Amino acid sequence: MLKQRLDNHFKLTEHGTNIRTEIIAGITTFLTMAYIIFVNPSVLSEAGIDYGAVFVATCLASAIGCLIMGLWANYPIALAPGMGLNAFFTYGVVQGMGYSWEAALGAVFLSGVTFFLLSLFRIREWIINSIPMTLRLGIAAGIGLFLAFIALKNAGIVVDNPATLVALGDLSAPSPLYALLGFFLITALSHLRVTGSVMIGILAVTVLAIVLGHNEFGGVMSMPPSIAPTFLEMDVAGAFDLAMISVIFAFLFVDLFDTSGTLIGVAHRGGLLDEQGNLPRLGRALMADSTASMAGAALGTSTTTSYIESTAGIASGGRTGLTAVIVALLFLVSLFFAPLAGSIPVYATAGALLYVAVLMTGSLAHANWEDPTEAAPVLIAALAMPLTFSIAEGIALGFISFVAIKTLSGRFKDLNVAVVVLALLFAGKFLFF
Repeated sequence: MLKQRLDNHFKLTEHGTNIRTEIIAGITTFLTMAYIIFVNPSVLSEAGIDYGAVFVATCLASAIGCLIMGLWANYPIALAPGMGLNAFFTYGVVQGMGYSWEAALGAVFLSGVTFFLLSLFRIREWIINSIPMTLRLGIAAGIGLFLAFIALKNAGIVVDNPATLVALGDLSAPSPLYALLGFFLITALSHLRVTGSVMIGILAVTVLAIVLGHNEFGGVMSMPPSIAPTFLEMDVAGAFDLAMISVIFAFLFVDLFDTSGTLIGVAHRGGLLDEQGNLPRLGRALMADSTASMAGAALGTSTTTSYIESTAGIASGGRTGLTAVIVALLFLVSLFFAPLAGSIPVYATAGALLYVAVLMTGSLAHANWEDPTEAAPVLIAALAMPLTFSIAEGIALGFISFVAIKTLSGRFKDLNVAVVVLALLFAGKFLFF
């Protein structure tokens, strides 16, 4: 009876799959992205949020997103708090701009509401088509460089210097050595196509540090920590500050393109596109993503988004939402592993951040370096993010430089109303606010 119900709901037979294959695919996807339950609390706790509450929020937001994606949109795509966006939340909005983490959660919630409305009224396609590929590549690479800089900083590989701003840290200290070891191990395992390479690298460094006496072991399992410190603590009113508009836009913009790119990429890999190359039920998938972001903000975590790691499950045969449901169940099981998550040191997650940065920065390879009017905005957007320590400022400078360079070059045909308006708004923010 259960088998038949699952087949009817997820259309397993129609998609050429079965329950066993979907379960294996779900486990595979989870293993490739489970590092987020260690990394996300580590990053967001630096914003002053309770570590245990963020751990619970991460697991719950991921489970909610996966369940909606699986049960409603019927896609084998998993969701969790996004890398890069969590770093922007902590180091850009809270530490950089001085906002409270409650206000930052309010901004995440508002960006989720906006994303939901854009998906509901089908404005998403117009926005995406209006933004030049040049800026998309620069922003993706910039987030990668931003993550790399944070990873190097957290590991003590790069330190501040009053004369040169930054300098090389003490590479003989335990923290940089462990971080580099983790990065080397993760990269090698990924090259060898070992499932769960990022999680294996994090755990391996953690265990080694414990054995050598550089880290304390907090245990493996326990009842989940309380989510009370973050539950419904978002400050939506505080997010309506004028200067927060660019922050909300940054959360929205990155999530919008990250989600769209992931959905199309994963669907193409799994043969889920229709004859015209479109993704059926795209609206449902996008609304699942935006709903998960709103739920995540209410629970106490940064923007929740679709994960490209879902391709691992696709490669294992996952073709329906049952794969995502399995991932959701595994995130719920993870709630009972809070002591293990609390035992993960910052330098263990630094190696993982650096590896994710490598993947994201790869978008630079697709830029048109032969055309300076295309290459310059890419470089400005990419470099501005780590050097200003803000994704929002990088996006703004990327838009401004693109419009200014194209206009002065007489390349008006490369511009459109949306890009020009956004560039003017960003310029006005810098000049008057």
